[in-house]
Amino acid sequence: MCGIVGVYRLKEKKETDLSPALSALSKRGPDSHGQYHDNHLSIGQSRLSIIDTSNAAMQPMSDASGRYTISFNGEIYNYQSLKAPLEKLGVHFKSDSDTEVLLYLYIHDRESFLEKLTGFFAFAIYDKLLDTVFVARDRIGIKPLLYYQDSDFICFASEMKALLKLPIKKQLNKSALLQYLQMNYVAGPISILKDVKKLLPGHSMLISSAGISEMKPYYSIPYSDQSVHVSMTYEEAKTELHRLVHESVQLRLIADVPLGAFLSGGIDSSIIVSTAVQYKKDLNTFSIGFKDEPYFDETKYANLVAKKFKTNHTVFSVTNEDMYEQLFNILDYIDEPFADSSAIAVFILSKLTREKVTVALSGDGGDELFAGYNKHKAEWRARNGGIANHLIKMGAPLWSLLPKSRNSKIGNIFRQLERFSEGLQKSDAERYWRWCSFIDDEEAMRFVKKVSMEDMNEYASHKQYFTSIIKKNGRFDDTLLADMNLLLPNDMLTKVDLMSMANSLEVRVPLLDHHIVNFAFSLPTAFKINANDNKRLLKDAFRDELPEELFTRPKHGFEVPLLNWFRTGLRSLIFDDLLEDIFIETQNIFELEKIKMLKKQLLSNNPGDVVAQIWGLIVFQYWWKKYMQD
Repeated sequence: MCGIVGVYRLKEKKETDLSPALSALSKRGPDSHGQYHDNHLSIGQSRLSIIDTSNAAMQPMSDASGRYTISFNGEIYNYQSLKAPLEKLGVHFKSDSDTEVLLYLYIHDRESFLEKLTGFFAFAIYDKLLDTVFVARDRIGIKPLLYYQDSDFICFASEMKALLKLPIKKQLNKSALLQYLQMNYVAGPISILKDVKKLLPGHSMLISSAGISEMKPYYSIPYSDQSVHVSMTYEEAKTELHRLVHESVQLRLIADVPLGAFLSGGIDSSIIVSTAVQYKKDLNTFSIGFKDEPYFDETKYANLVAKKFKTNHTVFSVTNEDMYEQLFNILDYIDEPFADSSAIAVFILSKLTREKVTVALSGDGGDELFAGYNKHKAEWRARNGGIANHLIKMGAPLWSLLPKSRNSKIGNIFRQLERFSEGLQKSDAERYWRWCSFIDDEEAMRFVKKVSMEDMNEYASHKQYFTSIIKKNGRFDDTLLADMNLLLPNDMLTKVDLMSMANSLEVRVPLLDHHIVNFAFSLPTAFKINANDNKRLLKDAFRDELPEELFTRPKHGFEVPLLNWFRTGLRSLIFDDLLEDIFIETQNIFELEKIKMLKKQLLSNNPGDVVAQIWGLIVFQYWWKKYMQD
């Protein structure tokens, strides 16, 4: 696990000192930094040693001939099985690293080698003879890769903060800002800066003196909106899923450093732990508990699982004050506005876990693959009609008046009723976009000044890219596919990568092995969700192994106590600094009256989702002052 950066100069052969950029990536790779320079290219890597921690595996790494050089972020879990055929072809390896195997696979198989890889990655391979750089990102988008191009050079890196150490143009992308105001994150391929792009999951590109070319997908989730691909009974599907999960977890236990697993007490992380203990003795597991927020504390369930499987379990019990103390460390690390507030808890869990292990397994991905979110239940109900839908739709005027909050059971019910009622009045595609958002399109546009027609068109095109997945009268699974393209890589996986890498912790996600992903999308919707339950197949495949209490517990996410902080400790930051009237007017990005209305609602008895909006603005403004304000 590492951070990579590269600069390819288009007009001149000139070495670029990458030290400032590599320093910006030092938390991704604290163990060593390396640079390579040749011809038009400079590439570098900051290394977090996981597999083969010796100097022989240091990067950038060149082959024996010196023609090819690689800078690699990630892990290739099946590298040992890929290594043997190469040795038969006469390759003599100088290390026991997956990096070297990856390099020689490319040399022998070129682009087709991507199909052989099981793992997560973003890498660049330089061909000295052809003076080209081949760049690729893993199938699901677990590892990030951003790039920039102008008339003088092309650069790429694992994080935007590294690109910002290079002489790139920093122009705000207002179409991205519109989407950020709705969702609190920016989805690729665009970024918050106009000329910085994100390589999409499952894509590769070629860099040469002619610029960026051959940008294309090498993988997409095999999915048909007409029919399923696999014909098997429910019992057969349970057996196959069980086998695939075991295979995936076993592969992801390979490491030359201490390894453990997150254990939230949910179904997904519990499945990972129940599987991992069958292949690794004395497994270390880690949970985070919330002393001041019993409604969100799930350590009871995590303890049940840890006790059943006899893991070395550690519970990090934190207070609201503990979380507040980390707030500015998180804001300082964010290099593109990202305001999923649950990142605060992930940051703290990663920070404390890193004190004991270097690698942790996580249960991410199960909800997207097997319809585990509350919004999936709502979507199923919206598509299947019934008198209840009609009554909820008719009650829209009432729901708008009732107090709503994510931090209480009854307040959250009122919030969900209003959102469900609103969604019933939209098309399937528009409902999906709205349920991914805190505010609608029109509301977002009323916040931003000087939105050009070009900005509007780019925003509409970006939205269409994701919502076009959801066909009129299509399958329910269209929603899951849209989540795999929008929500998973741009919110959930970004959150885990960003917060874990801020603490030099590698997090592996077994449920997102592409074999499991492919299998999940080959199955009938009814295997995943029906009127009584969601995430059916995943639950049933492991039901006999896990404590029954896990299957009867209520599911809810985690919300940090932002509202309380906004009204107390962060009040001055909001009202006297980041959202202060004169600063907003001088900044000339947001409509002052809209900001004033938000601040007024924040202090009212019915804040609703304004808390998430304020948090999004805080993150943006903090980022703006750090990176954009001259």
